[in-house]
Amino acid sequence: MLYGKCKIARLLLVVSSVLLCTAFFTCAAFAAPSLMEMYSIIKTKEFVDLTHAFDSNIPHWPGFPKEKRETIYWYDKGVGTLGEGFFAQMFSHVGQWGTHADPPAHFIKGGRTLDEICVRDMLLPLVVIDISKKVAANHDYVLTLEDVKEWESRNGPVPEGAFVALRTDWSKRWPSHAAMQNVDENGVAHYPGWGMEALKYLYEERKITSSGHETTDADPGLSTTKGDYSCQIYLHSIDKHQIELLTNLDKVPEIGALIVATFPKPVFGSGFPARAFAILP
Repeated sequence: MLYGKCKIARLLLVVSSVLLCTAFFTCAAFAAPSLMEMYSIIKTKEFVDLTHAFDSNIPHWPGFPKEKRETIYWYDKGVGTLGEGFFAQMFSHVGQWGTHADPPAHFIKGGRTLDEICVRDMLLPLVVIDISKKVAANHDYVLTLEDVKEWESRNGPVPEGAFVALRTDWSKRWPSHAAMQNVDENGVAHYPGWGMEALKYLYEERKITSSGHETTDADPGLSTTKGDYSCQIYLHSIDKHQIELLTNLDKVPEIGALIVATFPKPVFGSGFPARAFAILP
């Protein structure tokens, strides 16, 4: 009887050892790739720049002054205002210049400033919702909840934590300030934007991290002409940041890409030019 129990115990030990070894090698075989292994994949992918180059004559929100820049050092004598030997410039521009980041504090007193945006929120899954054909037919078009649902019918739910970019192809009007603002004879601007219902659905139901667009404002021209920035105030009021004046969204798929949208870290910064790009699947 004792012999039999010992035999069973040894058998259980053998079986347990086999199972443990199998589990170990299975886990090893399916271990997560290292960062270097992931980089070896990423570097083979196509990168798309989503950022406009800027100078003093680019389209901008009408209430902001133009950029000023000064060459303070130049390679040769007599050019730089402070000296020679190398090239250095002095830039003076509003934070919301060119493709740029707006932190919550841009509209919300006491909201997070640019230096408080987490770097984790600068690398995100990219979702592109394309309403460019509807905008071509109606310059005042805004994203609707039905547009988002239509996107989800093709691609599944918008991923939690994503960056959602609104493609309107409005950036193709760059660098004409007049074309971007599209103001009629009555002084009313006509350009597309976000719809509040769709924006709330994306942030509250799908829990996205951030959003961006090609126009100078989140809200459509019909609203901003009246001083109505409801959509932008909403997203900042829930502690979210956005990227404005994106470009090349027509070169990015609806889903599957990553976006890197980063910017400098000015203390108590109300906004700053950003560098955004997509990594395609």
